[in-house]
Amino acid sequence: MISGKMLRDGFISAANNIQAQRQQVDALNVFPVPDGDTGTNMSMTIGNAVRELKKLPDSVTVTEVADIAAGALLRGARGNSGVILSLLFRGFSKGLKGKESAKAEDFAAALQCGVAAAYKAVMKPTEGTILTVARLAGEKAQELAKPGCDAAAFWDGVLDAARRALEKTPDMLPVLKKAGVVDAGGRGFVVILEGMNSVFQGGPILEGTANVPQKQPEPVLAEFDTTGGFDGQITFTYCTEFIVNRTNSRDPLTLRAFLESIGDCVVVVDDDDIIKVHVHTEDPGKALQEGLRFGSLTNMKIENMREQFESRRQEQEEAGKAPAAEEFPYAPVNPERETGFVAVAAGEGIRNLFLDLGVDQVVSGGQTMNPSTDDILSAIQATPAKTVFVLPNNKNIIMAAEQAARLADREVYVLQTMTIPQGMSAMLAYEPEAGVTENSAGMTQAIERVETGLVTFAARDSDFDGRAIKKGELLALENGKLLFTDTHLEKALVRLTRSLTGKETSFVTVLYGEDIDGQTAANLETALRDKLPDTIELSFIAGGQPVYYFIISAE
Repeated sequence: MISGKMLRDGFISAANNIQAQRQQVDALNVFPVPDGDTGTNMSMTIGNAVRELKKLPDSVTVTEVADIAAGALLRGARGNSGVILSLLFRGFSKGLKGKESAKAEDFAAALQCGVAAAYKAVMKPTEGTILTVARLAGEKAQELAKPGCDAAAFWDGVLDAARRALEKTPDMLPVLKKAGVVDAGGRGFVVILEGMNSVFQGGPILEGTANVPQKQPEPVLAEFDTTGGFDGQITFTYCTEFIVNRTNSRDPLTLRAFLESIGDCVVVVDDDDIIKVHVHTEDPGKALQEGLRFGSLTNMKIENMREQFESRRQEQEEAGKAPAAEEFPYAPVNPERETGFVAVAAGEGIRNLFLDLGVDQVVSGGQTMNPSTDDILSAIQATPAKTVFVLPNNKNIIMAAEQAARLADREVYVLQTMTIPQGMSAMLAYEPEAGVTENSAGMTQAIERVETGLVTFAARDSDFDGRAIKKGELLALENGKLLFTDTHLEKALVRLTRSLTGKETSFVTVLYGEDIDGQTAANLETALRDKLPDTIELSFIAGGQPVYYFIISAE
């Protein structure tokens, strides 16, 4: 039998193990573009649960551990690999529901639940990935889970099956075979199972490294003035958050109504077996007491926002500057208008462009820094609209956005924007007088009309699609596919832009990144303009984005 204490320690060991090996997992990514790499995303996702798990007593039950871990993973999920990992453990928690301790049969059922949840969430599941490794491990678990099966032997068998499945991934995905590597997500899942198995075999909690996962956003404090006083927008002192484990069928809308009568910034999210609650109030006890009418409470957090604000103000004064509004995370607001927008982007220039186009909230993120489900959810909840369109602007952020949409308390449409130009074109296509359905269709059509070019650099040596790539070489991508490599910035820019344009092209926009200074940008703009037809209108804009020297849009 596996106790709650063992499962708690197993999760902590797993988080430590993937944290320690994340760079090795990152290195398995086939394409050498510097991106939100698999190992880092998986580490930050499961690492989000560690702080909460460490608070649990040794007397904790298996179901309590699984529920807390699943909730934290879902909120902290980053990148596609992180979202899939969170779904695996979300199903895992459902399979262990109501268990004080668990035997092999329980864990076999839990693994099956997790695999089913992950496959269901992926529109077109690809074999040879983390999904395959998890599925084959789950099938082996079903085979091993005989009455009286020793839990330690069971987990040894499951881990062995996962390792063997991982070894087969190159045979399922030709791109892995060409690169001579196994799937990165699958390897990350094996690393996590290894961490858990160490504890289940009676061994130690594996050690992590000094590098801890990125700190999650803190609760919102308040708007401020230069004297340190509140400006009156937030009138309640205590930020109160908790999760209700539902034990009856009471309507959560009545909980929301009560909370709105005692505070503001109310968020009540009904998520299957739990209700997530956030409220600013003068009487946290009343909020908790009302929550108890719906079930048992967990993950309770009450913080004095005035004290937090004053502490932050003093820190800023000692540092010689006043606090800036953008340093504070999003404040939940109630819907006031029909439609709003959330976009994900990196770079001050790009952020300002989206704001100019009518976006309400811009979540900082993109390549190398995929925002979490909770980051995107917070931005949605801070948008004062009944319907919110979300523009992920990166294929590795779409799944996290879709998970955030499922948790939101308002209608959310996640547009499948995979690049910044696609997101901007979608915003330009929005018609304020049209309905949600018409706009969703129109914005999607606009996405499909955009040609996107990217110039970045190779983060490591690689052999991709029969092409030897050296670390530091320029990579030119056309609509997500590698077009060529180069070592000359101007030549790469001109060649890629000309490839993107055709007879019907009317507009070209180049967003240059943080590594390009103003004078260099001016010289490059002149060189590019000389190479393009006079019929094409060229805009050269400081995007300030990291990773990409240029983001090019052709329409």
